[in-house]
Formats: sequence, structure tokens, C-alpha cells
Amino acid sequence: MTRHAAFLRGVNLGKRTVKSAELKAAFEALGFTDVKTLLASGNVLFDAKAGKGLKQKIEAGLKAAFGFDVPIVLRTLDELKALVAADPFGRTAGEDAQLHVVLLDTDLPQGFKFANIAGDYDVASIRPQELCFIVYRKDDGTYLGRSALNVDKPIPKGVVATMRNWNTILKAIA
Repeated sequence: MTRHAAFLRGVNLGKRTVKSAELKAAFEALGFTDVKTLLASGNVLFDAKAGKGLKQKIEAGLKAAFGFDVPIVLRTLDELKALVAADPFGRTAGEDAQLHVVLLDTDLPQGFKFANIAGDYDVASIRPQELCFIVYRKDDGTYLGRSALNVDKPIPKGVVATMRNWNTILKAIA
């Protein structure tokens, strides 16, 4: 058995609400074990046999359980640990910044670029299946945040991408 993390895209927004208990039950109904939800933003840790079709099985099961498409990005716990060990930010967040990672379900094209916006965010690193951003606090105390970052525009069509705060990744491997 391999420990996995499923990061659901677009849940708990508007009418696409999924309660943690229902999400856990849906994963258990699919035959996964040691299922735990992490925070209330569509993160699930579970044990399953590694194999082809795992992502498709989960997405089909979630659609059947909730009545709408729920795209996911899937990682093994070992892959998340390797991401953290690679130190993609090169620093920790201070009071003036937050660290975010965009998880992708497939590799980006070679030579993929994403521009910094001075004072708003810096691209800390671009990896084949992750984009790591340092997002800066504004004078009014708010952060640019995920909605204004708008990573979907440069991401190739058909690639599932979902953003998480770096602390979520750290909690997943703890």
C-alpha cells in the first residue's frame, strides 16, 4: 500500500460544497484505507495500491457521490516529501509573504515561463508539475492571493491545476 494525497480542485466554492465527513466516506466507499481529510479545502490522505487509473477511479467516484465533476491532482506522500526536501522557495515565509504551490496533474511543457509581478509575487521555482510562488503582503494588510494570481491563463488547456498554501503541503507530510 502507498500513502497518497488527493488535492481536489474547485470544491467548497458556491454550490460545489463537500463536507469533510462526506469526502472521507466517498474515499472509503472506493475501497481506500486510512482515509483522512486535511483542512476543509478538499485535501484527502489515503492508502491505496499504486497503479494506473487511480486518478480516473477517484474522479469517477467523486462525480457519482456528489453529482458534479471533481478534478483532482494526485501525489504520493513520497513525492510531497521530495518536493519539501527540494526547498523550492529557498526560504520560509515571513510576516510580509506567504508561500503557495500550484500542483499540476501533468508535466508543463519544456521552457514554460511565468512572469513575476514586482511587489505582488515572485515565482520561486517552476518544476515539471509544480509552480511555487512567494506572495507579498500589501500595504492594507491583504495579500494578492490565489484569485488575483490567475495561474490558469498560462497553464496549457486540459491540465488540472490547484493551488495550496505551503503549510497545507507541510501538514500533509507531517
